[in-house]
Amino acid sequence: MQIPLLLLEFLYLANIAFLAAYGLNALVLAVVRRWRPKPPPVLEAGPGYDWPQVTVQLPVYNERYVVERLIKSVASLDYPRQRLQVQVLDDSTDVTSELIAKLTRSLQRKGLNIAHIQRPDRQGFKGGALAHGMDSASDEFIAIFDADFLPPADFLKRTLPYFDLDPQTGCVQTRWGHINRGSSLLTGAQANGIDGHFVIEQETRSQNDLFLNFNGTAGVWRRACIAEAGGWQHDTLTEDLDLSYRAQLRGWKIQYLPHVTSPAELPPQVNAFKGQQFRWAKGSVQTARKLLPALWRSSQPLVVKVEGTLHLTHYFVHPLMLLNLLLVLPLLLNGTFLLYIYPAFAIAAIGPLFMYMSSMGLGGVPFTRRLFNLLMLVLVGLGLSLNNSRALGEALLAVRSPFNRTPKYNLKDQASPQKSLDYLLPRDQGLWIELALSVYAFVLLLLAVRHGNWGLVFWLSLFSAGYAYIAGLGFKQSFSAGRPAPGAQDIFPITSPPNSGQD
Repeated sequence: MQIPLLLLEFLYLANIAFLAAYGLNALVLAVVRRWRPKPPPVLEAGPGYDWPQVTVQLPVYNERYVVERLIKSVASLDYPRQRLQVQVLDDSTDVTSELIAKLTRSLQRKGLNIAHIQRPDRQGFKGGALAHGMDSASDEFIAIFDADFLPPADFLKRTLPYFDLDPQTGCVQTRWGHINRGSSLLTGAQANGIDGHFVIEQETRSQNDLFLNFNGTAGVWRRACIAEAGGWQHDTLTEDLDLSYRAQLRGWKIQYLPHVTSPAELPPQVNAFKGQQFRWAKGSVQTARKLLPALWRSSQPLVVKVEGTLHLTHYFVHPLMLLNLLLVLPLLLNGTFLLYIYPAFAIAAIGPLFMYMSSMGLGGVPFTRRLFNLLMLVLVGLGLSLNNSRALGEALLAVRSPFNRTPKYNLKDQASPQKSLDYLLPRDQGLWIELALSVYAFVLLLLAVRHGNWGLVFWLSLFSAGYAYIAGLGFKQSFSAGRPAPGAQDIFPITSPPNSGQD
C-alpha cells in the first residue's frame, strides 16, 4: 500500500511544481510589465511619406451577419486607393457568398480595388485561404482581419511606419478590442482574459525581445517574411502561431503595438467559446510538437528558449488542474499530510491572479470590480479544464478532429434566438462530465470539511462552482436554442467523428 501512496504523493508534488512554474512565468511577465515598461514610440508619418502597396486579406467562411460590416469597414480605411488591394477570401457555402458578390461589385464601381476570391475546396481552411490569396497578391505588405473585426480607419497609417524602424520587422500586431464585452458574464470574462494576454504577455514579450505571436488577425505582415518562413501551413490548428515562431526562428521580429486597437466580437455562447478554446489549446500543442525541437537547437538565448517553451505549452495548466482535482480523493482517503499543505497550490495561482489584476488596473478598472472580474476568470478557467485537457490529449496523440468555426452574429448585446439557430454548433460532448466533476468536487469539499482541511475547502469550492457554471450555462443555452442536452452517445460516440482534413 505504501508504493501506490508514494506514487500519488509524487504525482501531486510534481503537479504542484509544474503549475507553479507556469504561475511564476505569469508573475514575472506581470512584474516586468508594471515596473519596467518600455512602450514602443508612437510614430506618425510626415507629409510626403511614401506609402507602400498593401493587400488586405479577409478570410471568410459562412459569415452572413458580419461580412458586410467587415468589408465596409475595410473599404473605409484612410489609405491611398491606388496603393490598396482588398481580397475577400471566401470559402462560404451559404448566402454569405451572395452578399459578398453584391457588395464587392458596388465597391468596384466606386473605384476600390477589391476582389472576391473563391476556391474549389476548403483545403487548409484559413491557412489555405491565406496562402491561396497570396498567389494573386504581389504587394509588399499584407494586412489580415477576421470576419468579426472592425479595423479603425487609420489602422494602416498607424502600423506601416513601424516597418521602417527595423528591416527585420516581419510582422506588426495590434491589440484586440471588444464590441460586446458587457453583454454577459461570459463575454466579460473572455474580454478580461484577452486583455491579460495583450496588456501583459504580448507587451512584455515584445518589449524584451522574447518570442511572441501574431494573433491571426488585426496585424500586418511583410510579404518577404511570410515567404522566407515557409509560407502559411495548415498542419496545425493555429497557423498564426506556427508562422510566427517559424519567422522568428529565421531572424525576423514581431512588433506589438499596444496603442492601436481593433475591436471585435466575443462569442456569446459557451459552446462556441469552448470550441474556440479547444482549437487554440490543441493548435498550440501541435505547434509545440512541431517547433520546440527547432527552438532548442537554435542559437537563441536561454531565456528566449525557456519563455518560448512556456508560451507554446501554457495550455498544459488545464490538464494539470484537472489532475490536481482527481488526486485529492485518494490522497484524502489515505490521510496524507500533503493535503494539509494544499494552500501551496496558491503559489501557482499568484502569478495569473496578479497578471489579470494588473491588466485590469492598467485599464482603470476599480479595485472592487477587479475582484469580481477575477473571480469570474478563475471560475471560467477551472470550468474549461476538461474541455482543454481533451484538446491537449488529441494534440499529443495526433488525433484528427472536425474544425468547428466560431459563429459571429453582428451583435453588441445578446444574439437573437434565430441567429443562434442559424449557426448552431455540434453538441458539446462534455457537459455531463463537467456536471459530474462539479458534484465530485463538492463531495470532496464535504469530506475536507469533515477532516478540518479548510484550505482544501476553499479551492474545492472554486472547482465545483467553475464546472457548475460552465456546464450549467451549456445546458441553459442548449435548451434555449431548442436543442436537447447531449446524451451518453454524444459523450462516448460509437464511431469516430468525421475528419475535417485539419488536425
